[in-house]
Amino acid sequence: MQLKFLKTLLPPQDRSSRVTCMAWAPNSTKLAVCTAERVVLLYDEHGERRDKFSTKPLDPKYGKESYLVSDMVFSPDSTRIAVGQSDNIVYVYRIGEEWGDKKSICNKFIQTSAVTCLLWPADNAIVFGLVDGKVRLANTQTNKSSTIYATESCVVSLASNASGKGFLSGHANGSIVRYFFDDEGSGESQGELLLHPCAPSALAWGVNSVLVGGCDQKVVVYSRDGRLLQTFDYGPERQQGGFSAAAMAPSGGSVVMGSFNRLRVFNFSPRRGLWDEAKPKEIENLYSVTSLEWKKDGSRLCAGTLCGGVELFDCCLRRSIYKNKFEMTYVGLSQVIVRNLSSGTRVVLKSFYGYEIEEVKILGRERYLVAHTSETLLLGDMLSNRLSEVPWPGSGGNEKFFFENESVCMIFNAGELSLVEYGNNQILGSVRTEFMNPHLISVRLNERKQRGVEDNKKLAYLIDLKTIAIVDLSGGVSLGTISHDSKVDWLELNETGRKLLFRDKKLRLHLYDVESSTRTTVLSFCSYVQWVPGSDVVLAQNRGNLHVWYSIDSPESSTMFPIKGDIVDLQRADGKTVVMVTEGLNTVTYQLDEGLIEFGTAVDDGDLHRAMAFLETLESSPETESMWKTLSRLAVDARQLCIAERCFAALGDVSTVRFLHQTNQIADRVEQETGEDGTEYYQVRARLAALDQNFKLAEMFYVEQNALDEAIQLYQELHMWDHCIAVAEDKGHPELDVLRESYYDWLMRTGQNEKAGELKESQGDGAAALALYLHAGLPAKAARLAIGRPQVVGGEEMVGRIAAALIRGEFHERAGDLYEAFRDPRRALECFRRGGAFQKAVELARSAFPQQVVQLEEQWGDHLVQQKQTDAAINHFIEAGCSLKAIEAAILARQWKKATHILEMNNEPAAEKYYRKIAEHYADTHQYELAEQLFVRGGHIKEAVDMLTTAGRWEDAHKLAVHCMTEQEVSDLYVSRAQELQKDGKFKEAERLFSTVQRPDLSIRMYEELRMFNDVVRLVARHHPDRLMETHLHLAMELAAESRFSLAEHHFLEGGDWKAAINMYRVHHMWEEAHRVAKAHGSDSAQRQVVYMWSRSLGVEAAVKLLNKFGLLEFAIQTAPFDFDFAFDLARLSCKEKIPEIHLKHASCLEDEGKFPEAELEFIKGGKPKEAVLMYMHISDWANAQRVAEGHDPDSVSEVLLGQAKVCFQQKDFQKAEAFLLRAQKPELAVKFYKEAHMWSDAMRICKEYLPNKLLTLQEEYDHEVSKRGTRCVEDILQQAQQWEQASDFSRAVDCYLKVEDSVPPAVMEKCWMKAAELSIKFLPAERAAEVIHVVGPRLTQLRKFNAAAELYLNLDLIKEAIDVFIEGEEWNKAKRVAKELEPRYEEYVDHKYKEHLKNQGRVESLVGLDVMAALDLYVERGQWDKCLETASKQNFKILHKYVALYATHLIKEVEPLKALQLYSQHGAPPTPQNFNIYKRLFLDLINLPECNGAQSYSMWAELRNFLLQLCVNLSRSSELNSSSHQEFEQMLLIAHYCATRSAAKGVEQLTSMAVRLSVSLLRHTDLVPADKAFYEAGLDCRVSPLPAIDEGSLHALDHSDFMDTDIPFEVPIPTKVCVTDEQREKIREWVLMVSIDQRLEQVLPQDERNSYEASLVAAKSGVRSPPCVLTGYPVLKNKLEFPSAGRFANKDDWNKFLMATKTSHSQECQDVLHFMSQWCGGLPASSFSFTH
Repeated sequence: MQLKFLKTLLPPQDRSSRVTCMAWAPNSTKLAVCTAERVVLLYDEHGERRDKFSTKPLDPKYGKESYLVSDMVFSPDSTRIAVGQSDNIVYVYRIGEEWGDKKSICNKFIQTSAVTCLLWPADNAIVFGLVDGKVRLANTQTNKSSTIYATESCVVSLASNASGKGFLSGHANGSIVRYFFDDEGSGESQGELLLHPCAPSALAWGVNSVLVGGCDQKVVVYSRDGRLLQTFDYGPERQQGGFSAAAMAPSGGSVVMGSFNRLRVFNFSPRRGLWDEAKPKEIENLYSVTSLEWKKDGSRLCAGTLCGGVELFDCCLRRSIYKNKFEMTYVGLSQVIVRNLSSGTRVVLKSFYGYEIEEVKILGRERYLVAHTSETLLLGDMLSNRLSEVPWPGSGGNEKFFFENESVCMIFNAGELSLVEYGNNQILGSVRTEFMNPHLISVRLNERKQRGVEDNKKLAYLIDLKTIAIVDLSGGVSLGTISHDSKVDWLELNETGRKLLFRDKKLRLHLYDVESSTRTTVLSFCSYVQWVPGSDVVLAQNRGNLHVWYSIDSPESSTMFPIKGDIVDLQRADGKTVVMVTEGLNTVTYQLDEGLIEFGTAVDDGDLHRAMAFLETLESSPETESMWKTLSRLAVDARQLCIAERCFAALGDVSTVRFLHQTNQIADRVEQETGEDGTEYYQVRARLAALDQNFKLAEMFYVEQNALDEAIQLYQELHMWDHCIAVAEDKGHPELDVLRESYYDWLMRTGQNEKAGELKESQGDGAAALALYLHAGLPAKAARLAIGRPQVVGGEEMVGRIAAALIRGEFHERAGDLYEAFRDPRRALECFRRGGAFQKAVELARSAFPQQVVQLEEQWGDHLVQQKQTDAAINHFIEAGCSLKAIEAAILARQWKKATHILEMNNEPAAEKYYRKIAEHYADTHQYELAEQLFVRGGHIKEAVDMLTTAGRWEDAHKLAVHCMTEQEVSDLYVSRAQELQKDGKFKEAERLFSTVQRPDLSIRMYEELRMFNDVVRLVARHHPDRLMETHLHLAMELAAESRFSLAEHHFLEGGDWKAAINMYRVHHMWEEAHRVAKAHGSDSAQRQVVYMWSRSLGVEAAVKLLNKFGLLEFAIQTAPFDFDFAFDLARLSCKEKIPEIHLKHASCLEDEGKFPEAELEFIKGGKPKEAVLMYMHISDWANAQRVAEGHDPDSVSEVLLGQAKVCFQQKDFQKAEAFLLRAQKPELAVKFYKEAHMWSDAMRICKEYLPNKLLTLQEEYDHEVSKRGTRCVEDILQQAQQWEQASDFSRAVDCYLKVEDSVPPAVMEKCWMKAAELSIKFLPAERAAEVIHVVGPRLTQLRKFNAAAELYLNLDLIKEAIDVFIEGEEWNKAKRVAKELEPRYEEYVDHKYKEHLKNQGRVESLVGLDVMAALDLYVERGQWDKCLETASKQNFKILHKYVALYATHLIKEVEPLKALQLYSQHGAPPTPQNFNIYKRLFLDLINLPECNGAQSYSMWAELRNFLLQLCVNLSRSSELNSSSHQEFEQMLLIAHYCATRSAAKGVEQLTSMAVRLSVSLLRHTDLVPADKAFYEAGLDCRVSPLPAIDEGSLHALDHSDFMDTDIPFEVPIPTKVCVTDEQREKIREWVLMVSIDQRLEQVLPQDERNSYEASLVAAKSGVRSPPCVLTGYPVLKNKLEFPSAGRFANKDDWNKFLMATKTSHSQECQDVLHFMSQWCGGLPASSFSFTH
């Protein structure tokens, strides 16, 4: 989270003026700030103050100073503010929704102690803490408060969780108590959660943890169960102060803690499960933060301070711009604000589960938001501000989103369709489907309210291309599955989800009723279909007809309109429904009957009276009849009988109207008598049930009311006697027998003898029943009764009657049964045979006539064959010994194996004919081996070959043919067979046969005759590729001749002749196709040409429309001059302004053709008579030119005369030419022509006579002409000038003098120019004089007459020009004098120019006196560093060190760090921050120098050490004291001291061990010292090497286990450049190998009394850090010496050893080390030695 300062809302005071509390409104539109004056200021979301109000004390008599506002909070609806006060009260103020609304107190909650803090988690519940330790709940509805829980310690803070369902209270004794309104299923406990070491004044309940800050300057993180997780300790930091306020981001993922001058930001890392601290926001003079408040959308943070200031910060993790239209601000890991840059509207997208939002996309016409987290998917509609978050784990980001429906988002992923309703956090439904086209999915979500239906959500989709499923999304149940016989390409539910329309690939439109599961085909050849919005009206197109179903319940009734185009859209607005149809280039509208549409809406709304009233206004038509039927059904269902009666009357159903009228009378009578609803009366309900043909229900209503007679009467009226008698029998009706007799009489009267016979049979009267059955022509029933009850038959006569009737009715089998039952086998057998009952006949014959069994079996087989039961006939033929018939039956029954078996068992010659039939079957079933055998057995070799050929078994066929035929016979066979296949339409097989005998030309010819040109091309490409292009063109021409233009086009294009294709279409007037080909394959020019020719073939109006369509009207008009009549027609109709242009082009063409009179006429019509004049002039037809000019263009007369004059001049006929020009009133041209002919006298004459005003100019021209002849003419110029001067025409005189230029001596030029200047100054106006001087001055300057030029400039007060002339002449003193005396502001300009002059001349010494900085820069550019520093040293300290730094940088770049060190040793090291990088680079370059650890390098290290000491001393006296840079340079000083002391020690033999110790101590500083160099140098003494790690490029290869408990760092920078040579590394490796082999050496580090490595400053076990020895760097433990400077110590033994060695060796280096230490450590210990020489 990053905090960026935006603005100051309330400026701080110069005194303590504490901002006691602040609160943001939940809707993020208001910010309330309470000042120390107890006034609440209200700001808008942009930080502009809009309103304010004052708080009130509990008792006004105590005054405003009697209380403090401790806290305040907004209500969830943002219209009220609760204010807690120290005078024991909580006020609730109503502030309203608009700015300026009246403020009033709506609730008061008086308490027993002071209120300290507030929360408002729910609508009517306010939580607040008191000084006495109680946490209470105030109800704004009841205006009462109650205690939630009580503690013994003051409540100092309250914090809510992100959901607002729980809160924490912090108390003065450090305890923190947790309480839940709803634990949201977490199972966490309530009560005291933890005990903090101090009062939790800053408390925040973040994600999965609690953050606490207080006066101990620590921020502690606790887990949800109160365990300590993290501690951030800021005690060591200066001016930190305690934490006084905390604010949690709305997402719960960030917390800000406020303290003195700081805002600390903590962010939760979900991946690590811990909190990370971001960079703190430090603000000088902010003072203590007393209040923090985070805007509810997470985008702003407000901080109030002790001094009364309120600062506004912008909060975000990152911000990005999406497609330059939306700004996305990530205010938390789980919260993003999306703002529309154009409209300014904002949407807050937040993960309710706290998951990190990875990426936000805006899709679907830039209206819908889509974002992923690790476990969920976030969707949102920015227009309606409805947001959803649904579980969506591990999708991989492969989803496809569809936003066609404004209520639901459709998501396809891995073959599954998921639906998410905007504003709902659960997936609405998921189904498996592979079809992602939105036209194949229909979702309806509560789009139209229905009676009795609260939640109507339905989905229709495709399971496969032929199966539609309909699902109720509310209940998750299937409503139906539709299996169709063709592929479905469109479907849509109506708005109520009760009807489904779908269309298949055959363009058939079907309607499916979801409730009744019935399907109806509505329309064929349907190209467009749509439900009319807001209704159940259907609109569809069938070819040239528009169909409208105003009542889709009657799909057979539709309204039809003929249309000439295609439907493109349907619009319904402003009470109109309009269908948009494109007809050619126009769009036509058809308006639907809004009244009929409204009928459906009224029915759906259940307002049947309105629907009836509407229908009353309509005329009779199929549509209105359908609507009357629908309304009648609905009225009956709703028991609105009056409406139903009116509907049936409108339909003309008189009987139903009469029935309903009687029913209405019954209902009205009951209602009048009882006052109850008459439609509930049993007679009414029964009659309605009967009307619905539900007679059982009607019977139930009657029986329930014990109205048995009414039920019987109902059935009698309906002639339902069976039901009538059944009811009477069931209820034991006393008149049952009467009913039966009545029933029998009715049957007899109506001629229902069968029913009467059944009635008599049921009553046991068999004889009567037989008579009735026979009378009714039902002998089968009579036979059944006779066989079953023989006693009812009177004798053989009755049997004969029955049998005769059966035989007449061809019931032979039943007659046989009758004869067999009455023991007449002969007649029975005959009847069985005639009736085809051979099974009964055979069984009877076996017992009565055995000799007839074989014959019966054969007849049985023949009968079965006739009945197409050939399978059953086989065995009967075998039983009869008829094998040939058995074979035929087997073949007919397709029992091929049985037929083959019978054939193999039969040796009759007549049976051979069946081999071919059976073989052909096996050939058809691809059992070629068996078929081949059968063909061969039957002697049908040719057929076998044909079979194998047809099957593609060419090798087998060829083998069989070759085996049985000659080669010629094979070829003839194959060719003939191929020709037969060709006749049969099996062309591929024929081709194979032709190819087998190497006759591809026959295949080509075959395909050509069949017009199968693709195969022709294929075979030509395979066998004759050189003729392929020719073949394409040949085929194209043939196809074109046959009017098969599409195929012809294809072959033309394949043949590379697209122009021929265009020409073909052009010849046949198929212009659209011609244009398509030209557009696809031709150039733009060809395309335009086709369109032009197309337009030529049309009428003018159609041509104009066509050309406008293609934007080629102007092109056509420009092209049409080759057909000017067409061009004129086009222009007259569309571009009349082009007509003159066409006339002109026509005229140009006529002119080119030499038709000059016609061209003249066209030029005049085109409004360009001048062009006609020019045309005649061009051909020198001056008479016609003159005529046209005088008649149509008088202005051109002069041009004609001029033309004639030019011709005369060219012909040297000057007299005529002069006459023509004078007629043309162009004497100036005559003068011009005479001048060009050098006839100056004639020119003078004409000018004098006709142009006297130009005579002088002509004279001057003549003079100029004369002057160009040479220098000898200067005298003429001067003479002329003198004449002008004498004539007082000074301007001309000046011009003459100025004509003198470079062709004369300089003295003459100077004289003339000075004379011109003199005259202009004396006699000419100032402006003219200035012009002359500006001409003369530069000329004199070129002659190097600087003084003269400057004097002229000064005469006209042109000071700047005069100074520039002196500067150009290097007259610096004169230039300075002029500037000083006349224009002092130019003095600096002169000095600047003089400096530039000196710099360009390289005269640095002179430049120093003028501009020392410029001089120094010049020295730097020349590399004269010594002179530069010498000069700079004479200036101030700052200038000197600027150039010292530049020189040092130069030396470092030149890899001369020693010289740079000497430079700073000479001039000092100022503590300037700009030089710090130079000092650091200098140190690093020196520390990286190779071979500098010996005694010979002491001087370098001593110089570096002394330089760093000087730098550190200077830093300690500057503002950089104790800064990070200061500490870093102190570390560098220590390293340089160690290096210098080591070099000094190596020069003294007694101090070798001390040098080793110093090398080891330097390992502690490998963050600055190169690791390889430090370890190598230490390794030379201690034999330790890190070089393998450097070779590997990382530290992972280095075994650091020996240094685990030391302060030698492991994580150090890997040197980019290796300081140790390969040879040195090889020596080290050899030594390591030798030591590794030597088992006597123990590889352990020496330890001291701390059980730690002796060189480690940090104890391994206790972690205590010991001070380092200033001589060796080893830890100082017991026997130590302390230096005067604080923090400097030495081991006494090492110190004495060093002093003794220095004394005995007289080492100058050691003495210098002691001298340095006395400076560095503030003196030496008292036991120090002194040394003398």
